[in-house]
Amino acid sequence: MENNNLSPFQEEEPKVLIGTLEQVDRVEFYKKTYAHVAGGVLVFILFEYLLLQSDAIVSFALSMTDGFKWLIMLGGFMFITNYAESMALKTPDKNKQYLAFALYILAEAFIFVPMIYIAAFYMESGPEILQQAAIVTLSLFSGLTAVVFVTKKDFSFLKTGLTIGFFIAIGLIIAGTLFGFNLGLWFSVGMCLLAGGSILYQTSNLVDKYTVEDYIPAALGLFAALMLLFWYVLQIFMFRD
Repeated sequence: MENNNLSPFQEEEPKVLIGTLEQVDRVEFYKKTYAHVAGGVLVFILFEYLLLQSDAIVSFALSMTDGFKWLIMLGGFMFITNYAESMALKTPDKNKQYLAFALYILAEAFIFVPMIYIAAFYMESGPEILQQAAIVTLSLFSGLTAVVFVTKKDFSFLKTGLTIGFFIAIGLIIAGTLFGFNLGLWFSVGMCLLAGGSILYQTSNLVDKYTVEDYIPAALGLFAALMLLFWYVLQIFMFRD
């Protein structure tokens, strides 16, 4: 009698990466991925609008920007977003992947509350700043994405540099909070460069890391890089005002 049960030691079927597929299948994957990135941006705007309608949430978010509380908020944000990314990557269940994506977007919307509130309601040209920062961010994101697809270059070599850069950035943020100094305009410029590198890296990963069913985690990675870029582009515009 034939035994159809898989042995616990039997190797899993190898994943078929996007780069090995026919052009039409790759294009379909890219369409799904960037549609989900666009959807993530729209959901972010919706979440942000809803959060800003609550005086309690705004007051709490603003209170968490003071001293050690900001480190606690950043720590909570990093924990939630890392958990969401891990969930999206590890589970094949689409419902859980969407849940992870929504959780990530909500965390991003919450941490943006203080900066967007200050820009929109306390700065003279707040609405214009938000609009200009959004346009610049989307333009940079589109341009960097085009670089990867046009040149077809593998940007996976950026991983080590990005990892080191982000650890240095975290160290500077912690030091700035502990010792009370402002990191200033050039730190934001440097973080924009890191975010740009992350976009190149994440876009390059579309070919070499994901399978045809991984468009949600792929979109989450791109969305994360896009939001990081928007954060620091917005800061640069706020420094300028």
